[in-house]
Formats: sequence, C-alpha cells, structure tokens
Amino acid sequence: MVNKLILGDNLEVMKTMESETVDLIYLDPPFFSNRDYEVIWGDEGEVRSFLDRWAGGIEHYIAWLKERVEQMHRILKPTGSIFLHCDWHANAEIKVDILNKLFGRNNFRNEIIWSYKTTLKVSTHHLGRDHDIIFVYAKNTEFKMHPDQNDYPPSENTLKRWGKYADANGFVSNKHFAGSASTIINTEDETKGFNINHGVPRDVWEISHLAGNNPEKIGYPTQKPMELLERIIKMASNEGDIILDPFVGGGTTVAVADKLKRRWIGIDQSVAAVKVTDLRLRRQHDMFSQPYELKLRKYDYNMLRNQDAFEFETWIVQQFGGIPNTKQRSDLGLDGKASDGAPIQVKRADNVSRDVIDKFFAAVQRSDKTLFEKNKAAGKPVGYIIAFSFGKGAVAEAARLKNKEGIIIDLKKVNDIVDYGTGPKVSITSKELEDYKYLLEASAESDAGIEFYSWDFDHKPEEGFKADVVIDRDGKQVKQFEPGEHHIAVEAVDKEGLEGTGDLKFKI
Repeated sequence: MVNKLILGDNLEVMKTMESETVDLIYLDPPFFSNRDYEVIWGDEGEVRSFLDRWAGGIEHYIAWLKERVEQMHRILKPTGSIFLHCDWHANAEIKVDILNKLFGRNNFRNEIIWSYKTTLKVSTHHLGRDHDIIFVYAKNTEFKMHPDQNDYPPSENTLKRWGKYADANGFVSNKHFAGSASTIINTEDETKGFNINHGVPRDVWEISHLAGNNPEKIGYPTQKPMELLERIIKMASNEGDIILDPFVGGGTTVAVADKLKRRWIGIDQSVAAVKVTDLRLRRQHDMFSQPYELKLRKYDYNMLRNQDAFEFETWIVQQFGGIPNTKQRSDLGLDGKASDGAPIQVKRADNVSRDVIDKFFAAVQRSDKTLFEKNKAAGKPVGYIIAFSFGKGAVAEAARLKNKEGIIIDLKKVNDIVDYGTGPKVSITSKELEDYKYLLEASAESDAGIEFYSWDFDHKPEEGFKADVVIDRDGKQVKQFEPGEHHIAVEAVDKEGLEGTGDLKFKI
C-alpha cells in the first residue's frame, strides 16, 4: 500500500524511503516569520519543530530546510518535480542557497505567484503583501509539464482589452489583434482567433483565500484552497503517480491527490495535523476510494485486534522484518519467514494456548527439516510465534522445549514489535436549551490527555465516522435539530493520536 499518512519527523521518514520513487513533491514548510502564529495546532511535535528551526536565525532555518530538501531531491524520480511554497521572509535564500544548489539553476522552471487579494492593513513602510511564491524545479530535463489539464480563468487585462470584440461565444476574430498577441493568449482556431473565456497558463494565479464560510474550511488557519493544489497536481503528475507532502498541515495536498486518483504520502510531526487529515480523508472517502495506512507512533490496540486477519498477519510480519506468506493455502498455517528463513506464525489473539505451540512445532519440522535441524544445532530459534499475549501453558511449553530439548520457539508479543495503546473512553450528554435546541457535551478519559474532539451529527455506522465539526477543543456544541430521530457521534483524539468514539441516540 502506497497511500500513507505518517506521524513523525519528515527528515527521518524520508531517510527510510527508496531513491527515485516519487513523482511530485509539494511542500509548504513553516515560513521564516519567527512568530508564535506559526504554532497552529499547539501540540508537542509542532512546538518542538518550531523551536528546532528557530535555534539560530536565518542560517539555521536554511540549514534545517536544506537537509530535508536534500532527501526530497534523492527520492524524486528523474521525471519528477518539486513545488516549494514560501513567502517574502526567506524566498531569496531558499532559491539561491537550497534549490539552485541542490537542483541546479538550469532545472528552475517557474516562480508561480499565488495572488490571494486579502484585506491588507495600510503601512507606511511597505506595499501590501498579498501573495505567496511557489518555486518549481525539475529533477532534470526528463520532466514534462502539462498545464493544459487545468482551467485557467482569463486575466482581468484580457477581459478589459479584448472583451469588447468578443462574440456571444467569447471568440475574438483575428482581425482585431496583431499576430504577436496570439502568442500570449489561448488561440482556439487560426480562422476564428482566440476565446477570451479560456485563459492561458500563466505564472500568476489569482485564487482567493478560503473565506470563513467556505465549506472546505476545517479550522486550520493557513489551510490552502483545493483549487491551488488541483492546478499543481494536474499539471505536474498523472493518474497513479506518487505525490509526497512532507509538511501535511491541514491535509489539502493528500485530499486533492486522493480525489485525482494519485497515490500519495503525507508526513507531519503534529498529532493534530495527522489526525485532522485522517478525518478529512474519511469524510470524502466512498466505496471507490483507495485505502490508506495511518502510521502513528503508537497503534490502537482495538484497531489492531479487530483488523482483517490476513491484513494483520501481513502487516505484523513486515513490521517484524520478515517476508509475509501470500499463498494462504498449503502453508501449514505458517504466515511468513524471518530474515534468516525461520518460519513465522501469527495469532491475532490474546492468551495463546499450549496447543498452538504443539501444532507450530510440528509444522516447522514439516516445512523445512534441514533448516530446522540447522537452527537447532546453532542454538537459534527454529521459528517465531507472534501474538498479543501468551497463556501460562504456552510459555511453559516453550521453556520446556528450550531447556529439555534445545529447541527454541521464540514467542513474540505484538507490543515487542510495535508500540500500542488503548484509545480514550468517550461519552456524550445532551441538555435541551429550548425547543429543538440542544447543548451537547463530550467527555473523554485518556492518560495521555485529549488533543481535540470531532462531531458527526448524522452518524451512520455503516458509513463510518464522517466529521461535520473537525476540531473542537472543548467538546461542547450547541445544535438546532429538526423533529425526528437523531444519531450523534463524537470522536476524541488523545495526544498520542489514538482515538475513541462515543455516540448518542435520541428522538425529538
């Protein structure tokens, strides 16, 4: 599975990725503003990252970013490209000291200006700053851009200059403009001229910020419009390509990549960023959506324990460093092999009993008698059993085999391989404030502490949790309801990224 949403330091994650495997990288790293508003989510991972990059001024910031872009250059395919989003605070240093040095001046393709026309404060020191910059660099000359896949609205200048000559369909005849004009405007037909309704791909993109009532908004202050990422992803990738966003933030890149049938990898050091992105993906997923893997520092016990058995077997064998068995038939109940070839059996269960040891012992000898004898003689494990826990009888029998017969069957608990925990316990109460208007309050218990709550006001268990309110720090909502039956669900996310859900049914 390529689609992955990963909680972690992007530098360390990218170091584990294979070279030349990614088609497109978009990154919107924290700007060099030295302001507390950069800390958006406020959780430990984000605060730590903020302090790291601000330890020593602009030189330290550039060094912090450069070592990450070095990894991005390595993992890009020869046909790949990078779109680095920044603003005026450090754009010159980023271009000269990072991108030119790593990608080469000759691989610079564009400086895209995203003009968002915000309401600006008047200043006597500088003009209004209402744009960001996106530097575009190719890995090498094999990169090909196809901007024609996007719809580009006509510029105001085009409308003003040529609109008066346009017919009812937007076409302007050749007789109204000099030949040189056709080189800068979309020419539809040499006999008819050009269509002012079809803008040309330019490097100035006028796309508004997300207004307060925009349905895209999820409560992330620097959230980027989906239109911006749609243009980038369409023009620089194809369906099935792999898109990487190493600073996932509010999740716009992976949400758009998912909709456009690209494969994707999103990384962030913030628990809140990763979980909000997870909720956003779940909200837009349907039966045609591709599955994705959510990788937290700690896994949810209930999710692992109730996962599809074959998926769990494959996953935990890989986490152990082994090779999963994909046959599922005539395999003697063995689910994979360790790096040295020793068989592995997985039991997605607690308190595994002695009879599992007996059957595994027989299967190991039948599967490869020569390897069994070799490992026995060398005092190495003849095989491994992975389970959530082992009963007293299983532990005793494994000890007897080792002590009396010199046969080592290594019993591995899942939490010896991956760290897991239990998500918060959640409950909801409701209080009628007036006719049809209710106060809903959620409470949750977690040793790690609660990061935020999310609400699904029309919960359908068969569709999963679909957040109407993504981020609620207090766990309180006032909601007006129509008469009828209602099913409310709330999800609490703790500071380790684990989640718990509570629900409430009532009738008005």
